[in-house]
Amino acid sequence: MTFGTADTAGPAHAALVDQVAAAAAGVSGVAFLRPGLADRLRSNRHRAANGNNSGTPAGVRMTRPDADSPWHVEIHVVALRTARTVDVARAVRVTVAHRLGALSPPQPAPRITVTVTGLV
Repeated sequence: MTFGTADTAGPAHAALVDQVAAAAAGVSGVAFLRPGLADRLRSNRHRAANGNNSGTPAGVRMTRPDADSPWHVEIHVVALRTARTVDVARAVRVTVAHRLGALSPPQPAPRITVTVTGLV
């Protein structure tokens, strides 16, 4: 569900999503970001041949209705069984908020939703 604004298309948006994905994946207790259906269906060989990883990182969706609105960030992670799920979700939310604040400070505060979809 992308709203099709200029902010959600192109290399600047892709770079921002990559930064958010890296921040979320680096949180203690996160095993990995949940792959989407397209990522599961596309083979690694196909991605390497095309020089990309399906356009956007798995487990992160960033949208906003217009340039003046806050980012709506949805993150889906798989957590380690040894970590408390609620602590992992909170840490991901705080880390992503800090990263977005550093990357685009004049923007309104983002709305961040973190969902733990599994444990390993």
